[in-house]
Amino acid sequence: MALAGFQSGIMMVYLSKWLRRSNATTGAEWIGTRFGTGTGGKRSHMIIVVFALLSCLGFLAYGFIGLGKFVEIFIPWDSISAYIPFDLPADYVPHFYGIIFTLFAIFYSLLGGMSGIVWADVVQFTIMTVAALVIGYLGYVAVGENALNVPEGWLSPAFGWELNLDWSEIIPSVNEKIASDGYGLFTIFFMMMVFKGVLVSMAGPAPNYDMQKVLSTKSPEEASKMSGFVSVVLMPIRYLMIAGFAALALIYYEKLDLMTVAGEIDFELILPSAIKEFVPVGLLGLLLAGLLAAFMSTFAGTLNAAQAYLINDIYLKYKGENVTPKQVKQANYGSGLVVVVVSIILGFFVQDVNSILQWLVSALYGSYVVANLLKWHWWRFNGHGFFWGMVAGIIPALILPLVFTATLDLYYFPILLVSSIIGCIAGTYAAPPTEEKVLIEFYTNVRPWGFWKPIIDMAKAQNPSIVQNNEFKLDLLNVLVGVVAQTALVILPMYLVFRQQTPLLITVGIIIVTAFLLKKYWWNRLKIN
Repeated sequence: MALAGFQSGIMMVYLSKWLRRSNATTGAEWIGTRFGTGTGGKRSHMIIVVFALLSCLGFLAYGFIGLGKFVEIFIPWDSISAYIPFDLPADYVPHFYGIIFTLFAIFYSLLGGMSGIVWADVVQFTIMTVAALVIGYLGYVAVGENALNVPEGWLSPAFGWELNLDWSEIIPSVNEKIASDGYGLFTIFFMMMVFKGVLVSMAGPAPNYDMQKVLSTKSPEEASKMSGFVSVVLMPIRYLMIAGFAALALIYYEKLDLMTVAGEIDFELILPSAIKEFVPVGLLGLLLAGLLAAFMSTFAGTLNAAQAYLINDIYLKYKGENVTPKQVKQANYGSGLVVVVVSIILGFFVQDVNSILQWLVSALYGSYVVANLLKWHWWRFNGHGFFWGMVAGIIPALILPLVFTATLDLYYFPILLVSSIIGCIAGTYAAPPTEEKVLIEFYTNVRPWGFWKPIIDMAKAQNPSIVQNNEFKLDLLNVLVGVVAQTALVILPMYLVFRQQTPLLITVGIIIVTAFLLKKYWWNRLKIN
């Protein structure tokens, strides 16, 4: 929860306005404002495209296998296997469902376009809000009418060196799951998550839909407000539904069907099984429609991002201007189909949903951190350093999962960090600095804090009215307050559903105090800045 708070807090306090001040319209164009259009700028642009395509393929494979497991609960294989003209191994039933429903998503994505994605987002959020309120209420009632059978310390946010939650007398298989996922030494896991989370947050958004949202706002002020409102709107609704399902699943665990076709317990089936078991019939169809709409919009947005990079940054860039609209359209459809086929093939090699999610957020995004952190805060860092830093992170991110097969991806994040630091520094000093004109214009527009003194002096020599950014301490204070506020917004619906009155009142008080501080030291200063 705190990690999501770090990302949202850093974005709303300073990174969103920095990003928007560049006046770029795309992530690729932003690279030009920082590193110029020379060799370094071209290399950094190229590696960003590679990273974006890898992340798109990973997220599509993640969605493919996750959707298959979800659908399997509602359409049992036994009910349709007699009508399928071929035998299918039990382990590949989720993949079969994933392929079928992905085909529908392909047509929606290719034919619906961006307007279809936007309207789908509006409809699915409306449906999910209604469903969250109902599920939260059902969980609240269930907790009031039944004893909550959980290990001692489960309701407390505090933890020791180890997780120390003994499920052996309640759900014995949970202990095995905690051990196999690598969460036993929870303090080490938590410290690594915080360390990585802070660095990833300071690096800024990846060159995808998240960055595009910020660049599309009207002004730096609105960019900051948009990043803040995302958490206020989404967090309570999302975690109200999560808390409701958690309460229902814990109280009525024996009613859940977590057995796969292969006869093994799969805890990733808890959500679809809880939906099937506890959601009222009328709402069930509405909720399924909302969840499928959420999948469709996420799938379409990710696929369209991959197509945009393939067409705009590769096909049109190297094909030249002699391309007809018909050829662009055909290339767009073709690239979309290729991306989906490759992601489906990758999905067949995925052990479970959690494994690919851990690789995406810990390994792949770990390779992104150092280069994208330095680009904001160090004037000497150039396009060559960015390129080699990303390369030095991406290659180990692809290799290390094959070497450390029994280790949580998060635990080799320090290796990626050191490798990327070496690549960044070596690449930076192997080439001259970025052109002074580019750096002066970048600082004049964006005004980041950090190690920019030589550029500040040159900028002031040209324009004495330029004011140096000295708000590091204030930004740090606002980030810490924002993290506390957004963590409180996450935990508030949980305390409500589980009827924890004293912690609930304390959380409400924290939200009021942090809201007052943010209004005074962040919101009121947006226009001044």
